[in-house]
Amino acid sequence: MPWSNQGGGSGGGWKGGGGGGPWGQGPGGGQPPDLEEMLKRSQDRMKQVMHGGRGVPGPLIFLLAAAGAAVVAWYAFFFRVNPDELGVVMRFGEFVRQEPPGLHFRLPFPVEEVELPKVTKQNITEIGLRSATGFRVPGRSSGGASDVREESLMLTGDENIVDIDFVVFWVIKDAPAYLFNIRNPEQTVKDVAESAMREIVGKSRIQPILTEARQQLEQDVHKLIQETLERYDTGIRVVQVQLQKSDPPADVIEAFRSVQAARLEKETLQNQASAYANKIVPEAHGEAERILQGAEGYKQQTVAEASGQTARFIKVYEEYKKAPEVTRKRMFLETMERVLGGTDKIILDNRGGQGIVPFLPLDQLQKKKSEGGN
Repeated sequence: MPWSNQGGGSGGGWKGGGGGGPWGQGPGGGQPPDLEEMLKRSQDRMKQVMHGGRGVPGPLIFLLAAAGAAVVAWYAFFFRVNPDELGVVMRFGEFVRQEPPGLHFRLPFPVEEVELPKVTKQNITEIGLRSATGFRVPGRSSGGASDVREESLMLTGDENIVDIDFVVFWVIKDAPAYLFNIRNPEQTVKDVAESAMREIVGKSRIQPILTEARQQLEQDVHKLIQETLERYDTGIRVVQVQLQKSDPPADVIEAFRSVQAARLEKETLQNQASAYANKIVPEAHGEAERILQGAEGYKQQTVAEASGQTARFIKVYEEYKKAPEVTRKRMFLETMERVLGGTDKIILDNRGGQGIVPFLPLDQLQKKKSEGGN
């Protein structure tokens, strides 16, 4: 129908899957029966009933005709909505109402038609890859998935190329908008998702995309896809955006790995240098503090000694002024005692009288005395 994006739909009009069409043709559609032919056959059967019908009992033929008419009426006036569906009823192509799961009445075709979109089904749209056996789990074998490079190769904000595969999970949240506002929902979601991913990647640097910013990238793309779909009133709600792969292009991946290894080695050396600096600098600070404390102690000690010597000198000077000669002699003797106290001493008597030893080796005597004491 020209007003529907389903092109024959999942049970709309006379094609009615699940009892949606008036003639009960089932999935796959087909042209409706010729009404004139059906009326002619009904008249012939009625005539047979009235005249006994070629040896067939009249009541039996009447029951069969009534049963056939009931079946036709059933499919013409009633339709069933399955638990995962929502009945969207159109009257002469215009949306009039929605019906929940269950059995419902409708006017026969062509007055009213029914579309039965699956509103609880989670749809999956793949961008950058095509899975032969459906959606593949990250980290497992691709299961025959093929890479679509024209969708997956994207330019980053720092002028690098990254190969990104991702999938979009979405459901129908507004059945009328989904049916009548967009022609091809699958293609619309794919185009919007690819455009959103390229926009976000184009504003980002390659390194975070490949490492720590994958989750943030998924969130940003999810938000942008939803905003775009709501702006077009598509009736679609995005459940999740999931990255399957974010790598450099296969042609340069070896060179990129070498760059990554060099960057990792750089970070390792920087960490080692930082650890060494964190060890040496505190030690140097401690040593400097120790030297400063030692200098401060030496300063205080020197000042104290100088102050003590000054006070002592002043006291000596005061005594000297009282008795200069005695003080001078005492100072001379004390000085000689300090100077000569630790030296070897020899006494010579220049007068050399009779019976007097002119030489007295005090140092030798002290030495012998010391040895004898030991």
